Amino acid sequence: MGNKVLIVDDSALVRKELTSLLEGAGYEVETARNGQDGVDMAVATDYDAITMDINMPVMDGITAVKEIMGQNPTPILMVSSLTTEDAQITFDAMDLGAVAAVGKPGTMKIGGRDEKADILEGVEACLAVPRRRLKLGNIKRSGHQVESEAKNEGKKAESVVLIGSSTGGPGLIEEICSSLPEDYPHAVCVVQHMPDRFTENFAKRLNGEAKVPVHESQHNMELLAGHVYIAKGGEHMHFSKKVSGKIVIRHGEATGNRFFKPSVDEMFLSAAKVFPANKMFAVELTGIGDDGADGMVELKNMGVFTIAESENTASVYGMPKEAFLRGGTCEVLDFPVILDRIIKNR
Repeated sequence: MGNKVLIVDDSALVRKELTSLLEGAGYEVETARNGQDGVDMAVATDYDAITMDINMPVMDGITAVKEIMGQNPTPILMVSSLTTEDAQITFDAMDLGAVAAVGKPGTMKIGGRDEKADILEGVEACLAVPRRRLKLGNIKRSGHQVESEAKNEGKKAESVVLIGSSTGGPGLIEEICSSLPEDYPHAVCVVQHMPDRFTENFAKRLNGEAKVPVHESQHNMELLAGHVYIAKGGEHMHFSKKVSGKIVIRHGEATGNRFFKPSVDEMFLSAAKVFPANKMFAVELTGIGDDGADGMVELKNMGVFTIAESENTASVYGMPKEAFLRGGTCEVLDFPVILDRIIKNR
């Protein structure tokens, strides 16, 4: 038999659809119809991965995640209806240790792809996370909710920090944003793979925790020094330089065959056409697959300083590994060292 997956969902229809999908992909599947049943089964059995609904009777998904991560840590994929409320709850679940989030069957497509493919990829991502990387976390609550406009207005960006991230990355992006000083001199552009509707809420969450303004990217949005831009879900983040010298974000079509939208490669390769090499700093963080690896090679070859996260700290050593194997990294470092380099890149 294949890897064993537990489906936790109060909807019989969703349980049936997910069971069919996962069994068709070779997984051994068991189901639970509420959070309490899911916790009981997850504590009694070592599953390779768990898919977790959010709103359920008896015990909700967020409580179930906390209980499972406290008693028998297991890779958990949140399966969400992708409402605004669910997005916030899902980020709380990820703070508590859940690996990633996808949409329920029939809710929506992510970047034009069938949501079933995203569910299978989400389960695969859970399987790629070593058990030693799983830990019980805490829900992060910002002590200061400040609108972007009330923070540093910024000036025209002349330099940029480019960050690519996927599975296991949201917590790292939160740590980066909350660590940046108010007078940070560079624009920071981030591609974090997540469902389309989540990037807006993710950016708002980060803005409430950071000393610098954090935005979801918008077409024609100007890059400002000391601002962070989270690539909008379902849109590739490109850059264009105006006659005035201002650099703006362009949401454009893929220049190659890309699985993810937004794609880290698209951001890296577009930045290479707009910024001088000495005005860029590129980082490839945790994630399954190889998105960003080719872009890292291009950037390094043109003289950009590039860093990939090490296997020691990466939840999934996929994207940074590929960047290293293809010769796209100047250094491979543990995340705390990368964070220090980003902050001190002044």
